[in-house]
Amino acid sequence: MTGRAQHLRAWAELLRLPALFTVPGDALAGASAVGLRPGRGTFLAIGSSLCLYEAGMALNDWADRAEDAVDRPHRPLPSGRIRPAAALAAAGAFTAGGLALAHRAGRPATALATALAATVWAYDLGLKHTPAGPVAMAAARGLDVLLGAAATHAPPRCGQASRKAMGVPPARAQSRAWGRVGTAPFAGQQAHGLSNALPTATTIAAHTLAVTTVSRNETQGGSPTAPLGALATTIALTHKLPTGRRVAAAPGLSGSTLTTLAAGAYVAATARPYFHAALNPSPPLTQRAVGAGIRALIPLQAALAARNGAPATALITAALAPLAKRIAPKVSVT
Repeated sequence: MTGRAQHLRAWAELLRLPALFTVPGDALAGASAVGLRPGRGTFLAIGSSLCLYEAGMALNDWADRAEDAVDRPHRPLPSGRIRPAAALAAAGAFTAGGLALAHRAGRPATALATALAATVWAYDLGLKHTPAGPVAMAAARGLDVLLGAAATHAPPRCGQASRKAMGVPPARAQSRAWGRVGTAPFAGQQAHGLSNALPTATTIAAHTLAVTTVSRNETQGGSPTAPLGALATTIALTHKLPTGRRVAAAPGLSGSTLTTLAAGAYVAATARPYFHAALNPSPPLTQRAVGAGIRALIPLQAALAARNGAPATALITAALAPLAKRIAPKVSVT
């Protein structure tokens, strides 16, 4: 491996590239929750989320460099493959990029991205090793879903032809109000849209809370309580997932069936690793459980999109799982 290739691999490890595939589904699930198809704003939200996620990864390793020197000396910073100053600069650049992209999606998206960035920095620099750490991480994922919901709206004062070109059904009259940027009706409809996205955001936040709680013991090992709690959370969320709108996803495949399939993939991805970590909460099995929990976000996001009546979005989200699985053996997600 050449020096350049080794340097690129070090950055891939620092930024945990396989975990990036779990990010777009947040915005896509948020878009489905407000009843609109993904548009320009959604993709700006995805770009913003990716940047802020990578900012968190770089900042996390910068903040934990002394701890990693003892527990994980192979990581890019303690091993000397990346300088701490470079990691901190990358965190700042990614944060700026994420906020800039959110700004292009409108003021509500900017406000949510700012709150998300503040949560990420607060978690990495202070909250991570406190009881509030898992809650902060869960809040970050929930805000990410709301960011996608807020950024997904029809163009200002768009006519029926433009709305049809975007794929927004005429029956969803809310799109008119979403298009009146800067008006009181728009603000009211937007608040209503975000309230519709709260159940989706809460579900993803609950999963993240469980995984983050398990991750607190991934270097030292611990008790079986955290993985058992994560397993119970997975079962509870899976039980609630199939209750949603019934729409046609494809000939012979109903929306509820697609939701059930994605929910099954979600529980299948996490149940065994959590159970093994509960039986033997050693660092290797705990890290495996954390990695499985992170990757399981993809089928969870797909199930939520299908439940919200967006089967095409669900299928697109689910297609990210094989890509993440293919890269995961090469670069760790934890």
